[in-house]
Amino acid sequence: MKNLKSVGLVFLFLGIAFLPSLSAVFVKTGGWYQVLNKPVWNPPSWIFAPVWSLLYLMIGLAGYFAWTRGGSTGRRCAFAVYGTQLFFNALWTPVFFGLHRPDLALAVLVLLWFSILLNIGLFSRRSVPATGLLIPYFLWVSFAGALNAVILALN
Repeated sequence: MKNLKSVGLVFLFLGIAFLPSLSAVFVKTGGWYQVLNKPVWNPPSWIFAPVWSLLYLMIGLAGYFAWTRGGSTGRRCAFAVYGTQLFFNALWTPVFFGLHRPDLALAVLVLLWFSILLNIGLFSRRSVPATGLLIPYFLWVSFAGALNAVILALN
């Protein structure tokens, strides 16, 4: 019974981690992004879905590990930050693509970047695997921030 509960908890955290991806469902770019000036190091469009799928998987597993390890001390704060970074993650797509506002999207990305960094720090007190699973997310968002800033500067 305990294993079944653990499996259910893993799927719950995976579901929570994938929630920000739903924000893209409601955004229509209408060709706006394609006509923007972008740096030569802009990744091809097809790369984003597999990268984000893997990152959301890792974010979900990080949440599971942090929840199931480290006891209840500090859990509320750690998961408030976890939820905050997921909120900023979900907010970026509608701001950038939906509102066509790379300037505001960059501000959202800065908030996301700091909330991930804080989340890593708080999860490090709970679970080493959870911390390690958030590092690629932090690095990808750092890259996305640089790309967002250059797109803003070029346009």
